[in-house]
Amino acid sequence: MIPLVDPGPVLEPERLERYSRQLMLPGFGEQAQRRLRASRVLVVGAGGLGSAVVPVLAAAGIGTIGVADDDTVELSNLHRQLSHGVADIGSRKTVSLADTVRAIDPDCCVMTHDLRLSAANLPEILSNYDLVIDGSDNFPTRYLVNDAASMAEKPLIWGSILRFQGQVGISWEGHGPTYRDLFPSPPPPEEALSCELGGVLPSLCPAVGSFLATEAIKLITGIGEPLIGRVLVYDALSASTREIRYARPADARPVTELIDYELFCGMTSDADDTAVSAAELLARLRAGENLALIDVRELVEVEARRIPGSIHLPLGEIEGGRMPDATGELVVYCERDPRARRAVRELRERGIEARYLAGGIRSFVEVGGEAISGAVAHVSTQPPM
Repeated sequence: MIPLVDPGPVLEPERLERYSRQLMLPGFGEQAQRRLRASRVLVVGAGGLGSAVVPVLAAAGIGTIGVADDDTVELSNLHRQLSHGVADIGSRKTVSLADTVRAIDPDCCVMTHDLRLSAANLPEILSNYDLVIDGSDNFPTRYLVNDAASMAEKPLIWGSILRFQGQVGISWEGHGPTYRDLFPSPPPPEEALSCELGGVLPSLCPAVGSFLATEAIKLITGIGEPLIGRVLVYDALSASTREIRYARPADARPVTELIDYELFCGMTSDADDTAVSAAELLARLRAGENLALIDVRELVEVEARRIPGSIHLPLGEIEGGRMPDATGELVVYCERDPRARRAVRELRERGIEARYLAGGIRSFVEVGGEAISGAVAHVSTQPPM
């Protein structure tokens, strides 16, 4: 494999000592280390994967690391985003990561891009880097980064994590298939779980982040066999990995322009605020917030298990025009969440603001929420409109 980056200047004695344990690796040596020092790597996302991969890149000797993210650190991030701490809550994630890198190696140059990547700004940003690592958590960004990297013919190392499983692959136009060849179309928005709604094992982030960093080192230095045309799937529960091989279809069309990726992925302006996670709902209930829980399942399901204080209003009655008679923010739930999503769409079409419980009562119970059983005392509704 041809190294992606030419070697930089000869290493100073301090650098030789710092990297002595990797300089002695077979096939590595000072030439490889000088390539790392001369390299420029863009990392998309400063969350679970970004906060795992960036410190490894810095420690390995990458000369310039760019970090692109428009988010701030929240308390719910800290269980898995290990480069951020309590003192960073409220700070920009890019700034927090830059502080982490400076603590590892003050000579590593960190470029922060505190913005939401788009078709308008990514090509110019990407032009300053040798390769890009995508650790984003949404499909519009994944397709945007893939297409921009394909048009620039720069290697993209992508990773994804959810619950107990992670995936890693390389997309490189002209050298093998791309992310679009593996996933020609995004999943429907209602089936695209995020870490917020689906959960993620914290140890999965550094595991997959290490895979991402390793692929970057291999590409830059020209050692090993990169994951081109292959996807590495890691299952934390079984402590196993498997490989999926794929190729570019014969009728695949090259990417020639960047598009509206929110539209391509079926995202709407209110898509981000229609769901509430089980953990968020439990926290808000325990805080005593004024919430109106609407259970849209059938009576036999409700009597078997329901969240205390819920109003029973079956989906069929909502679709027939009956509205809940309740005060407070409406949160609709069912066993998982398909019926609740339908109910929320129906309510919103009638001008009633409502959200649905992602994962339904099953997820609520899994995170420690209380459920009761027994006969339903009453049904509180308004007549059909």
